[in-house]
Amino acid sequence: MEELTKIMVRFASTGWDLISQPARQWLEGTADKKALLAAIQQADELCGSCGCDMDPLYKRAIKLLNEN
Repeated sequence: MEELTKIMVRFASTGWDLISQPARQWLEGTADKKALLAAIQQADELCGSCGCDMDPLYKRAIKLLNEN
C-alpha cells in the first residue's frame, strides 16, 4: 500500500487533471476505484510510452489497484 500511496502522490502532483484529480480523491479516501483505474489506463494509453519517468508508474499503479 505504501508503494501505491507514493505513486498516487506523484500523480496528484502532476497538474494533469486526468490523473491528478482521481489520485487526490484516492489519497483522501473518496475515490471510485473504477474511475481511478479508467483514468490511469487512459493516461497510460495517451502518454505511457513517451519515455518520461511516469510511464512505468501507470502500469504499476494499475497492477497494484487490481491486486486490492
